[in-house]
Amino acid sequence: MKKHSRLLFSALLLQLIGIAAFAQTAKNDLSLSVSYFNNNNQLHYLVAHAKSKIDGKFQMIPNINVSFYIGSETPANLLGKGVTNNKGECLVLIPPAAKQEWNKSAKPGFIVVSQTTKQFDESKGTLDVTKAKIQIDTAADRKVTAVLLELKDTVWTPVKGVDVKIAVKRLGGDFNIAETPTYATDSLGMVSAEYKRDSLPGDAKGNLIIVAKVEDNDLYGNLSSEKMVPWGKYYPYKSEFDKRTLFARRGKSPIWLELMAYSIVAAVWAVLFFLFGQIRKLKRLGI
Repeated sequence: MKKHSRLLFSALLLQLIGIAAFAQTAKNDLSLSVSYFNNNNQLHYLVAHAKSKIDGKFQMIPNINVSFYIGSETPANLLGKGVTNNKGECLVLIPPAAKQEWNKSAKPGFIVVSQTTKQFDESKGTLDVTKAKIQIDTAADRKVTAVLLELKDTVWTPVKGVDVKIAVKRLGGDFNIAETPTYATDSLGMVSAEYKRDSLPGDAKGNLIIVAKVEDNDLYGNLSSEKMVPWGKYYPYKSEFDKRTLFARRGKSPIWLELMAYSIVAAVWAVLFFLFGQIRKLKRLGI
């Protein structure tokens, strides 16, 4: 009986040790994806996104070393390396040295590979992109047209039924030029929109930058094209440093605001002095 008890205890102990060892060596699954960007038909770059499901929620993972490749995962096709930031993203420009591999196909493929860490095993993400571009043009009547073309058999061919966004480029984000945010391309790959944003601030010459975009498309990725137009308005900067305004420096607040603040302070102190006077009267009366 004692012998069987010892054997049972040993089996349970070994099982517990195995479970503990597995818990220590188990790693979370890392999900890698890659996005392609073509800005103004000149600047091409890739962005890797690293995320993992932790405690039942997907979280972006920083500090992951990733390598980017074009075509195949070989040293000759390495585009660059980087580390994901706090948003789990890493950007790498497609260098001119990759031109030969880029020109081999109308649908180049990209691969992103992460290094093994204590928390994650090696992971890969792939992306196949159809070569495409946007051409943007404007007219004197403030009409904007954009044409989407894809490369088919060495010929640039119009693309139908793709949503294109036309907007004004701003520091805080793009601003739609009209009420409609996106437009679908017709059989000629064309969209058109009328600029309806009057008195929008521009640069010192009143210039604005109009941008046409295709965003997060499954075939073409992210495409954009820009053009500068004189449709803005120049507002010269006027310093109000020495003027009384609501957000001015100390001592330059509006008179009405100072009167309100000082009146409240005076009223509070008046009430306090009145109460002190009443307390003294009560003490004199012996109450």
